[in-house]
Amino acid sequence: MVNLNGELVTDAALRIENRAFKYGDGIYDTVKVIAGEVQFLEAHYFRLMATMRILRMEIPMHFTLEFYEQELLKSIAKVNISKTNRVRASIYRTGEGLYTPKSNVISYVIESSVYTDVSLKTYEIDIFKDFYISSTFLSTLKTTNRIHNVLASIYADENKIQNGVLINEKKQLVEAANANLFIIKDAVVITPPLSEGCLNGIMRRKLIEFLQKTPEFELIEAPILLTDLLQCQEVFITNSLIGIQSVTKFKKKDYKTELTQSIKATFEALI
Repeated sequence: MVNLNGELVTDAALRIENRAFKYGDGIYDTVKVIAGEVQFLEAHYFRLMATMRILRMEIPMHFTLEFYEQELLKSIAKVNISKTNRVRASIYRTGEGLYTPKSNVISYVIESSVYTDVSLKTYEIDIFKDFYISSTFLSTLKTTNRIHNVLASIYADENKIQNGVLINEKKQLVEAANANLFIIKDAVVITPPLSEGCLNGIMRRKLIEFLQKTPEFELIEAPILLTDLLQCQEVFITNSLIGIQSVTKFKKKDYKTELTQSIKATFEALI
């Protein structure tokens, strides 16, 4: 069951004129819903609103926080609201036209599925070097143009590993194909700043807020180089679905996971 502009339909057939399809002129948001409660709802909503404003989309007056929550939950009513659900909202500019749209009015489609939490004990990564992420503000937005992430995921699958790490034009590590990147080096947690082009992830933001308020952990936002990946003791990735996932291997380098698991246990106890 799919929620297309507020109407539940079994098959959301999108028109060929769809601008998200033709130009990548769209954004999306993926949330985790546990027993009918949207995790970090406000953070997801306000990021969505900010992104629409930045991309000059026309936001309807009725598109409030409460409305967004209702539309997200409406899409899982026919799935299984008692379980954990993965819900994705895609918002795109409806107007026809070429590069210049004739209208900035939006449409949305919301899809959902039952989600099973899986924390892998063995998790290997490698650097995806074929193409670079641009270290610009636009790269931090969750738009429907994610071809770098798609190619990094294909690269990981072809090499029988769990994830590919994207780099920017300065050859600095940016993010994993589907998650933000953190390393632990000499007991300091380090993650790339948004200025390096990484996605402005909700779990990234929430974890940074948590670590900055927790005296036993030190966090800094700083560029990460390949040498840091080789010299650090632990690596982990985060997104709204998996939460915190330890990385155990990069090429011949094996990582510990003890501090990551301590952070994960403390953080999850709070949320």
